[in-house]
Amino acid sequence: MSGRTLLLTPWMAPHKVISWQAAVTLFYLKKVHVLEEYEDVLTSPSQVMKMPAVVVLTKPLDARKRAVKFSRINVFTRDGFRCQYCGERKEMRELNYDHVLPRIRGGRTVWDNIVTACYPCNDRKGSKTVAEAGMTLRRKPFKPTSLPLSFLQIDRRTMPEIWEPYCKGANIEEDHKGLFLLTG
Repeated sequence: MSGRTLLLTPWMAPHKVISWQAAVTLFYLKKVHVLEEYEDVLTSPSQVMKMPAVVVLTKPLDARKRAVKFSRINVFTRDGFRCQYCGERKEMRELNYDHVLPRIRGGRTVWDNIVTACYPCNDRKGSKTVAEAGMTLRRKPFKPTSLPLSFLQIDRRTMPEIWEPYCKGANIEEDHKGLFLLTG
């Protein structure tokens, strides 16, 4: 059982990876159509269906202007999954966020004071300022007004084969670790 479902925009572009449970919920709310299914069968007392592998949204995403919520994943997305000190693109599990003005010195956990950092750079900087640590910040942190529609990291080695046709036409970079970086 894979457990992962590829969610596409109405224009068939990869948007994000969701759980099969979320995909089933969206299906019953009539917010997605199922395009591909796994062989695994899901059963309930009143329903039987195959596990969704690829689903497509029935309507465009809500385009109303909303403030971008501060979260770890949104900071990483704003910074392109790149350490803002060494510039290396990393997998999410290899990243943390760093307070430019350290918390111990009154720095707050807000958009304008947080950057993406890899663990070695974060350790090196510690509770010093960027200048005190002898480091350079690649880009000043800022509060984004929007984020890319899609920025997925999908490991080609573990990606279900059934997703491949839907990922091939997308804006894809492949990094040295075999990750597809879908930058829709």
